Amino acid sequence: MQATTGKKGFVDRFLRVVERGGNALPHPATLFLLLALLVVLLSEVAVQLGVSAVHPKTGEELRPTSLLGVEGLHLVLTKTVTNFTGFAPLGTVLVALLGIGIAESSGLIGAALRLVVLSAARRWLALVVVFAGVMSNVASELGYVLLVPLAGSIFAAAGRHPIAGMAAAFAGVSGGYSANLLLGTVDPLLSGITQEAARIVEPGALVNPACNYYFMAVSTFVISLVGWWLTERVVEPRLGAWSGSTGTEGADLLKPLAPLEKRGLAWALATTLAIGGLVSWGLVPEGGFLRDPKTGGVLHSPFMSGIVTLIFLIGAATGIAYGVATRSIKNDGQAMKGMAKSMETLASYLVLVFFAAQFVAYFTWTNLGLILAIKGAALLQSSGLGGGPALVAFIFLTALVNLVMGSASAKWALMAPVFVPMFLLAGIPADATQCAFRIGDSCTNIISPMMSYFALIIAFLQRYDPKAGLGTLVATMFPYSFTFLVAWVLMFIAWYSLGLPFGPG
Repeated sequence: MQATTGKKGFVDRFLRVVERGGNALPHPATLFLLLALLVVLLSEVAVQLGVSAVHPKTGEELRPTSLLGVEGLHLVLTKTVTNFTGFAPLGTVLVALLGIGIAESSGLIGAALRLVVLSAARRWLALVVVFAGVMSNVASELGYVLLVPLAGSIFAAAGRHPIAGMAAAFAGVSGGYSANLLLGTVDPLLSGITQEAARIVEPGALVNPACNYYFMAVSTFVISLVGWWLTERVVEPRLGAWSGSTGTEGADLLKPLAPLEKRGLAWALATTLAIGGLVSWGLVPEGGFLRDPKTGGVLHSPFMSGIVTLIFLIGAATGIAYGVATRSIKNDGQAMKGMAKSMETLASYLVLVFFAAQFVAYFTWTNLGLILAIKGAALLQSSGLGGGPALVAFIFLTALVNLVMGSASAKWALMAPVFVPMFLLAGIPADATQCAFRIGDSCTNIISPMMSYFALIIAFLQRYDPKAGLGTLVATMFPYSFTFLVAWVLMFIAWYSLGLPFGPG
């Protein structure tokens, strides 16, 4: 029985409008260039209109600065390079990906995913697939290109509908994009943007990459359980029984791990435990060498500020251990080649960051971001909405924006300079705002045609249903998107209401 396409349904008609609107937008890098130019023009307009605001903490009257004057021109000419090289997310993402690149190129991450999924019993298969999808986010796009087709092949081999397997994997990889038990490249990327935005209001603000870790670690289990229930009770029953074959595409993926691969995983595990023991030695004792030398605390310690370096070291060390054990890395040149390959995927990101960095800098120089934040905070306070309702509204706004703008970093670089300062001035901490953004950004990924891997997932579906199209994928994934959003919002409300920390620091 094939999945119904639902081409004439309301959801499909709505998303076709969204798709046309999204395709009409320029490239994200071009969008930031246009926004930077718009900020320059608006700075002069704001000066001419006499716009001002009173800082609620200092009582200082803030006025906009025009970038069309001589002083503004000098800033643009002399600061363009440092705006780019000093943009907080850039270095953190580059360093983290260098280590993960070794782990990926050596075959460690692919073998680990196969071990997790292939060792699952049939009744727990959907749960393990969703969980593996969530955890695969540490390795960026690997979950899309490896786990999704692998899950389809494994479900078919188990006599279950392969599209249900791919849907469960896609839900974990993309719908649960912000949940994880480990810190990945997205954490330093988003926290860097959040820190830049927070400094519009508080120049010395620090936002560490683990600022949402507690919430996202618990979210891993919530999303996995909800995704499992939806696959078993809603998605697979709708698809019906599977009577086809596995085909030959997934034959290699279904092979058990070879003895050499098991040996490599054992070496990688031993390396992880060794690094974990070393870190524990530096953190557990009161005078540990990874604690703050002055206060002896952990929150502002070298450990917390060095998390990106630890991600690099763990990825590189475990990848090399696996590669040496399996002979996929025979010399230092191959390890360096793995690091270089991970950098190849960042070419478009570097172009995007260049223009995003200029936009954020212009927004800061003109004082428009701070003035807008003060006005927005005053409006928020006068509306009577408390912190929780305002953040919930922000989650739904982000989820809607995500339908037409897929890139999380581009979206946050655009939204953070406005919403982080605005909520800070209203007494809402930056980590809570970032957490709200991450929820909205994740839930609608799986129904957004603007998501970069959307077309690839449709191609995977067509291996088992040649007639599958946009309507098939949206109809299959909509239950996940809607339920993830409801469950996550309820969890966020409870978390925020109880005053629980979103992460360390």
